[in-house]
Amino acid sequence: MKNTALTEKHISLGAKMVPFAGYNMPVQYEGINAEHATVRNAVGVFDVSHMGEFILKGENALDLIQRVTSNDASKLYDGKIQYSCLPNETGGIVDDLLVYRIDEKTYMLVVNASNIEKDWNWIQKFNDKGVEMHNISDQTSLLAVQGPKAADALQSLTDIDLASMEYYSFKKGKFAGVDNVLVSATGYTGAGGFEIYFENQYADQIWDAIFKAGAEFGIKPIGLGARDTLRLEMGFCLYGNDIDDTTSPIEAGLGWVTKFTKEFTNSAALLAQKEAGISRKLVGFEMIDRGIPRHDYVVVDADGNQIGKVTSGTQSPSLQKAIGIAYVAKEFAKEGTEIFIDIRNNKVKAQVVKFPFLKK
Repeated sequence: MKNTALTEKHISLGAKMVPFAGYNMPVQYEGINAEHATVRNAVGVFDVSHMGEFILKGENALDLIQRVTSNDASKLYDGKIQYSCLPNETGGIVDDLLVYRIDEKTYMLVVNASNIEKDWNWIQKFNDKGVEMHNISDQTSLLAVQGPKAADALQSLTDIDLASMEYYSFKKGKFAGVDNVLVSATGYTGAGGFEIYFENQYADQIWDAIFKAGAEFGIKPIGLGARDTLRLEMGFCLYGNDIDDTTSPIEAGLGWVTKFTKEFTNSAALLAQKEAGISRKLVGFEMIDRGIPRHDYVVVDADGNQIGKVTSGTQSPSLQKAIGIAYVAKEFAKEGTEIFIDIRNNKVKAQVVKFPFLKK
């Protein structure tokens, strides 16, 4: 089991620790609902240092990224970030990721913790033009400071003007007395905020500074449990649940990051799928009857015929109702369609709704 540079900090704060993607991670501190509310209403800090970071450098770095990712990275400029995915050769997804353009010949890719080795090997397989690749995951800590008060809580720690940063942009600068910290206006909560990348050796210093600066704004540490309920309310996909090696980006509603203006892994087959139309689609649904949908629960029609499967589900703390994400046959994918979730052999009524569940 791997630890992050802050594992001891979480234990000392009384976090409930669980194994996650090979790491010992905090799932909750005071409780998921309270932590969820902290992020939606004020500001919370997640240790997401388990995520993977690769640096790609050289004349052909962009060319390699263009060939392995579905989005068009040629649109990036220095300081800009793009959400994308790594398609496989059989119609599924190796991983979803963020692409950071540091300069014309230097990029950082941020990948999911459980896929670090898989993604590295996958990208390396296509690296036939001598792109310099560095896996800096084990040396890099990452804190997500999320919530409407994040900019106010962090501003005293840096001369980067946080409030004026565009969504999906980043800057490097001095942060909490540490040089060369990468501050990114990104996050997985839909509550606004920043993700902060730095070397492990500064983890305690930066964590302590953030909590001191954020005290007047009600800052609290947040576990992975609330990270899941927060992302679900926004309808954000989680790799391993909602997308995986068998799900196509077109089925998953990721057509917006699948750009057919260039060739990439399996692009011809994905374009054919887009043109022919898909047989199933990832949709959001709200429970009408009582019951909480869970991963892998079967979705049925009024007659009890299987029409799909739940990929994620929870009781939404903000909406006070049960919500979920599922792949369903396309004829059941329209907003307002009545579907049923099989919960312990009971057909429990639900309705297809538009993402995000939580409207701004």
